[in-house]
Parts: sequence; structure tokens; C-alpha cells
Amino acid sequence: MYSIGDHLLVMVASDRISAFDVILPRPIPFKGQVLNQIASYMLEATRDICPNWLISTPAPTVSVGKKCIPFKIEMVVRGYLTGHAWRTYRSGHRTLCGVEMQEGLKENDPFPAPIITPSTKAAEGHDEDIDANTIVSSGLATQEEWNKLSALALKLFERGTQIASKRGLILVDTKYEFGKIGDDTYLMDEVHTPDSSRYFFSEGYKERQAKGERQPQLSKEFVREWLIENNFMGKEGQAVPTMSDEWVATISKRYIELYEKVIGEPFTPVLLSEDEIKNRTEQAL
Repeated sequence: MYSIGDHLLVMVASDRISAFDVILPRPIPFKGQVLNQIASYMLEATRDICPNWLISTPAPTVSVGKKCIPFKIEMVVRGYLTGHAWRTYRSGHRTLCGVEMQEGLKENDPFPAPIITPSTKAAEGHDEDIDANTIVSSGLATQEEWNKLSALALKLFERGTQIASKRGLILVDTKYEFGKIGDDTYLMDEVHTPDSSRYFFSEGYKERQAKGERQPQLSKEFVREWLIENNFMGKEGQAVPTMSDEWVATISKRYIELYEKVIGEPFTPVLLSEDEIKNRTEQAL
């Protein structure tokens, strides 16, 4: 990220990939382009709900936008019991981030209505679960700000759900980040990408749930699951497992698949030199 004065930000999406707040040792081909182009598409598709930071995308991996003062909160919206929520539920807990989860659910079941389970946006180290009362009492947001962020997050999730449905997908969960310019609230960062979201396939979802079968998904969760299977969760003393060429290619293919499913168009890889990216960015600025 590059700050241009105190009002503009240039974000270059690299091919690096992280999990459990650790950057993995090998880049994933075209991941940066996939993330940047999905985010650009989704930011334009939600601009009527909430103004956002994006001004232009001068190159496939570059976004130029407004620099905001961020809320140090990730607004995580969950429509289904999976991932971190399921691991919490399976351990016997029925409260996550101060939100009650009903009894009798199984993995990948829908919640009666989407829930918000926020986390802190840590400058370094791991993000931590937090509840609404602590957000307000600690000064991360006022009660009025929290109410507004919650309402916006749920509206954005509803729009994301509608977009996904048109593509034969289910938006399972996602996270939003917000900031301020003066008194105005802006949606920041990337939206509805595989790094911040999880998707199921609509076709066959109910049948698979009824049979207790695994739900195939488009997200980064399969990378986390692979790491867990290889005894890595980002904890001290744990080593990142070796990533083979075949595994790196598989991850790249999954990212491209999600792009094509979400956007509804074939993915066109674009390879630009660093000089060309720099020139396009400078021209945009």
C-alpha cells in the first residue's frame, strides 16, 4: 500500500496468500488479479448502499482510492454455521462474540437470520473475537457508529447474497471493513472475494445437508483446512508445511474458478511488467 499525501491510497494486490495471520511461503499465480477484479466489481455493485474508497483500477492488480481513517473492527457477517463459528459450536459453546446461536444446528446449516460476529483489526498478530458492548466501551466505535456499521454490513450481505444467487452460489459468510472521511462512513478494502468470503454451490445444497454430506465451497477455507491437516494453525513453534507445485497450481485454479462463478465471465490472465504497472498507476494519479 502507498499513501499519496493524506487523501489517496494505492493498493497493489500481490499473489501472496496468508492464513491464520501468517503469510505462506509461496505466491499463488494470478491471485492478486482475481482479488482486485472481484473487489472492483463488488464495490461498484454496492456503491448505492454505502460510499466506498475506490476511485479507479488502472491495472489488473492495482486500485486507487480515498484514504480513510479506519474503524479497527472487522464486521464479520455469517449466514451459515461453518468455519470458525462451527468450530466454536462443536466445542460446546453457544455464544460467539456475544451472539447466541440456537441449539440443534449441524455444520453448514443456515442461521434463522444472518449474525454479526466482529473481530478486532490487529495492527500485528492475530485478530481477536470481540462483542458489541466491548467495541463501544473500549472506544473502537460509539453506539451510534456501531448501529450504523451493523446496518450497513447486513445490507451489504443481503446484496452479496442476491448477486451470488444469480450465479448459482450461496454467500455463506464474509467480512466488511469501514472507515471515515470527516463525518462520512466509507466501505474499505476488498469485498466478497475468496479471501474475505465463503461460498457454497446452490445446486444440491439441501440434498447434501439432508444426507450429512460435505458442502463443496469456493473460498480460502480449503487452504486453512490443508494447513490444519498438516498441524499448522499459526501458533508458536508450528512450521508451515511445504507447498508443492501441484498444490500451488490447485489453489490458483480454485481462485480463478471462484472469479468465473461470481463474475459470470471467463478469467483473462494479464501479465504486465512492473514498469507498465507503475506507468498506468502514475497516469491514473
